[in-house]
Amino acid sequence: MADLPPLPAMDLRAFFTTFGLVFLAELGDKTQLTTMSMAASSGRRWLVFVASALALVLSSLIAVLAGEWLRARVEPVLIERTAGALFVILGGWMLASTFVGET
Repeated sequence: MADLPPLPAMDLRAFFTTFGLVFLAELGDKTQLTTMSMAASSGRRWLVFVASALALVLSSLIAVLAGEWLRARVEPVLIERTAGALFVILGGWMLASTFVGET
């Protein structure tokens, strides 16, 4: 039997930071509300759980692959600043849209 190479050490800080940020970002968002609605209306909670978990895993995989692709082409600090600016712009747009149409 061939000797297998050692597994790389897990970066626990990156793991827990990613877990915490994604967990907090998903609380109360449209995805969670949609999943809750589907579970309530279908009565098939485990089916809804598995389907929503797989969807989140797939969307996360796409994000990770896109991030790796970007990392090879763009400086990480530019990615962080652009993402931060997009969050601020989208947050401002959403906030402003709550006041449109109010009299």
